[in-house]
Amino acid sequence: MKNNYGVLLSSFALGLLFQTCVYAQDITLEQLWETDGLSNPESVVYDGKANAIYISNVNGGVSDKDGNGFISRLSLEGKMLDKEWVKGLNGPKGLALSGGKLYAADIDTLVEIDIATATITNRYQVADAKFLNDVAAAPNGDIYVSDMSMNRIHLLHGGKFSIWLESPGLLNPNGVLVQGKYLIVGAWGVMTDGSNTKIPGHLLKISLRDKNIKNIGDGKPVGNLDGVEPYKDNGYLVTDWMAGKLLHINKAGKTTVLLTLKPGSADHTYVKNKNLVLIPMMQDNKLIAYKIKR
Repeated sequence: MKNNYGVLLSSFALGLLFQTCVYAQDITLEQLWETDGLSNPESVVYDGKANAIYISNVNGGVSDKDGNGFISRLSLEGKMLDKEWVKGLNGPKGLALSGGKLYAADIDTLVEIDIATATITNRYQVADAKFLNDVAAAPNGDIYVSDMSMNRIHLLHGGKFSIWLESPGLLNPNGVLVQGKYLIVGAWGVMTDGSNTKIPGHLLKISLRDKNIKNIGDGKPVGNLDGVEPYKDNGYLVTDWMAGKLLHINKAGKTTVLLTLKPGSADHTYVKNKNLVLIPMMQDNKLIAYKIKR
């Protein structure tokens, strides 16, 4: 997601029409439900053990340390179970689950929440972190966090939170996903004025072993990418925040538009065993659920 949302939207993006069902790439998406009443929702994850959805609510300026941010808990059918399930955050964005904990990127802090008790158990910081955005959990418990403004990936390992990689080649990283031996990154694109980009971003993959950065595809601009989720064995479901789109990007980098929504389509999740895509609409204060049909 971008750090000055609502200001830099193009007239083209503002004119896009909301669609509930689109056919492309042999993938059909049908809207099931939507839940209103959220407060700048940025990221969503599904907890299969609790059969619940967690959503981060910025609830104000994305960089404001105002204490207004919170996490909501919903049912898989979109029913609000607890709007302010966990309070006391600032501008929470990306979320990830690992070992009974929910991790949230909160401006310059990685917040650890104990799911069983709904309490904040740790806050991890790097001194000059600026805009922590998305969070991804590895099978071994490592937690990766993008810092979009600083061109960094941070790592929480063994209780220590530190800079794992810093490079302009990250192209202002937003969405992150651990997949096998790689960290998949949805790049926003090189920012020129605030969050505006002269050249939008594309997908990257980073070796977890040697931190080598490679393009997925030919490196041509795709969009201002936000959430990145694996889709079966043939690529990724990716949101474009500025254009308001859900994309399918295959492993060769070919991009297909699956949904055209509104600007602010943020860090989504794909619930594989339910064939559901959940997309937070940050500027519309809602969460929309789609069923994937083939």
